[in-house]
Amino acid sequence: MKALLLAAGAGTRLLPLTAATPKPLLPVKGQPLIERIINSVRLAGVHELVINLYHLGDAIEAHLGDGSALGVHIEYSRESRVLETGGGIVNALPLLSDAPFLIVNGDILTDFDFRSLNPLAMGDLAHLLLVPRPSFRETGDFECIEGRVNALGNTWVYGGIAVAEPALFRDAPPAPFSWNVLMWRAAAAGRLSAQIHRGAWLDIGTPEQYASVC
Repeated sequence: MKALLLAAGAGTRLLPLTAATPKPLLPVKGQPLIERIINSVRLAGVHELVINLYHLGDAIEAHLGDGSALGVHIEYSRESRVLETGGGIVNALPLLSDAPFLIVNGDILTDFDFRSLNPLAMGDLAHLLLVPRPSFRETGDFECIEGRVNALGNTWVYGGIAVAEPALFRDAPPAPFSWNVLMWRAAAAGRLSAQIHRGAWLDIGTPEQYASVC
């Protein structure tokens, strides 16, 4: 399985920290966020990575190179304009295989063990990692019953980790768009599964949150 790490965002909520440093390269206890993610997926046996780039993308590529120093192989999907998550995934598809692939937001901080991520079940288009709605989020994303995403709701939020079938993106809308649109489409068709992670998880969004973990 290949993994796509989403690292193109501008991290505007973290300004001024992200004015000269892309959010995935912000260090937590001396190690950039994206390096932590790469190490986690490598330990789960995923060694072929694609990283999408836009905001300060050259800095990310210069830091990670071909990935050999971290025990992985990295290819880069460059974006000439803002494509958002959905458009970024579609743009990267030529670098991914026809098999299901892992999607990871390049700026999350979590203790999730990627070896415990459930495989994509036959007939499903995607499998999501969900986390309890954090106190700093006014709304959630989904409701989930017995491993199936059955409705939009406030109980769970998407944790930035998923396995997806390339077919999910076959009829994608024009970029830019959020891939949440396709999650909802798969859920409505009964083809979206999920598992819950109740451990540490943070989508670092403010300088105060960053200061609390670095």
